[in-house]
Amino acid sequence: MKCKNLLAQIDALNEEYLQVWEDLASIESPTSFKEGVDAACAYVIEWAKKKGFTVETFPQPVSGDPVCITMNPDSKECPVVLSGHMDTVHPVGFFGTPAVRRDEEKIYGPGVNDCKGGIAASMLAMDALQRCGYTKRPVQLLIQTDEEVGSKISKKQTIGWICEKAKNAVAFLNTEPQLKGKAVIERKGIARYQITVQGKAAHSSLCDSGANAIAQAAHMILELEKFKDRENGITCNCGIISGGSTPNTVPESCTFIADIRYVNDAQQQTAQDKIDQLCRTAFIPGCSATWELMSYRVSMTLCQRNLDLLAAVNEIFAQEGLNILEAGKSFGGADAADATAAGIPCLDCLGVWGGNNHSRDEFSYLNSLAESAKFLGTITYCI
Repeated sequence: MKCKNLLAQIDALNEEYLQVWEDLASIESPTSFKEGVDAACAYVIEWAKKKGFTVETFPQPVSGDPVCITMNPDSKECPVVLSGHMDTVHPVGFFGTPAVRRDEEKIYGPGVNDCKGGIAASMLAMDALQRCGYTKRPVQLLIQTDEEVGSKISKKQTIGWICEKAKNAVAFLNTEPQLKGKAVIERKGIARYQITVQGKAAHSSLCDSGANAIAQAAHMILELEKFKDRENGITCNCGIISGGSTPNTVPESCTFIADIRYVNDAQQQTAQDKIDQLCRTAFIPGCSATWELMSYRVSMTLCQRNLDLLAAVNEIFAQEGLNILEAGKSFGGADAADATAAGIPCLDCLGVWGGNNHSRDEFSYLNSLAESAKFLGTITYCI
């Protein structure tokens, strides 16, 4: 076993990094709160400088500044990338005071599972690797800052920078929360469309002279419901609708948002064509509609290089006595999809293990921190 000392180092450092995990999650960092995201990143930057690692940031006017921390920057080998995102979803104060708490088994709070636990595990792995004298490859910790909104705030600049930094990586290990026993190598893409419906206002006593925009929207939503094709991977959810003015007035306008999930670009185009067709169909005479693409995330399409990376990782794990990982799929979006689209070998969901993501009850199991660090450290050491 090559990694016996590495695994022992991770166990020895575990208590220290449980506190790092708690400290990091206690710095509340919703995507739209640049000050908080940058403060959380600053915590990791300070740690990196104490370790003698190099630090680069990509200044942003609105989103947080993404970070690239590099261990062994002078190595000429292709790097291993550890990746995670610092932004969370809920406003500051949503979790109360203190925002983070622990018991004997779990840690609770904003982003403890998605995805600050993965960042803490990456820090633990890098510290243990350094203490073991690992110098073979550069090890990069890439921290994304507006992942939760598909890099929309930065207009895709942050994820573009992340992929540019990782372009020569032998492995991109993304630390989204674990799907127990699996490494994700497929993810659905996500496109969100805002549909604006225009009708004609009228007093409810003369409703036949109006054109009900909400009724038009309802017909469109029902057609999109029929458009779902779970067998082939397309799903559609219309979760937000707003419009109308008063109970006694035919609604003149409304908007709704369609969340489309798909396996590949062809499916996304088919869905967009369907939305365009519905916007040109007047289910209610006198109504019309337009659509706007609000956000877009590429799919993580099954590819041979990710299959090959998973096979290589499982060969390493078998030799080092770690559990073999099955190939997994996820219906959510993540930066691993962009890395895969950029041609970088990638495995996802190697972070901590917990549940209730994006809720007030988000949690992770404390013992999953060392488990994740052992995955990340072993792959880095042996690949």
